[in-house]
Amino acid sequence: MALILHIDTATALGSVCLSKDGKELETLHNADQKDHAATVGLFIQRLLANHGTAHEELDAIAVSAGPGSYTGLRVGAATVKGLCYAWKKPLIAVSTLQMMASGLYAEYPQDAWYIPMIDARRMEVFTAVYNNALQAEIPPQAMVLSQDAFNAFLGRKTTFFFGDGAPKWHGLLGSPTNAVFPSYQISAAHMIPLAEKAFASKDFQDVAYFAPHYLKAFFHPGKQ
Repeated sequence: MALILHIDTATALGSVCLSKDGKELETLHNADQKDHAATVGLFIQRLLANHGTAHEELDAIAVSAGPGSYTGLRVGAATVKGLCYAWKKPLIAVSTLQMMASGLYAEYPQDAWYIPMIDARRMEVFTAVYNNALQAEIPPQAMVLSQDAFNAFLGRKTTFFFGDGAPKWHGLLGSPTNAVFPSYQISAAHMIPLAEKAFASKDFQDVAYFAPHYLKAFFHPGKQ
């Protein structure tokens, strides 16, 4: 069990969380994506101060490693790499999609499929399929949605679709019996059980070479 700082700037809603022994102490959120770079450092300072914690006491720093917003992921990666290097702390990388599945499973624990969706523009989403052990049945990928994309899962048991990419899938899919579209708000706190597991097994990243999991190349409309 450990004292871990968790950073998530992968989507429009950014957050920083402090946990101890697998329990959330406090989480601060920022809903303005363009301010992630400005707020993440302030949030870290505030959390440590609020809980009378010096950075030397941290056991590790975890980051939501993607997929997600290209710029957001760069903010998170740059922050965590700088802190881990300066403070000499191990770096834990957590899949953003698995983190989302972990968060929803905590609210709806059952034998079901958990399918997080991050909007990737037009009819494309970043997605994966997780079972109730949070193991990937379909690994993280960028997917152009089609009406039969998840037929193999929908016919078998309850299937949760959630995240900011889920509404356009809902519109395409309609309302099959096994599909559930719960409300969901992404949070760095959803990393806690996954980061604790990684810490226990010493599953750390190389600070110098760590890079986010973008899953697809950055597109700039001004480039040919």
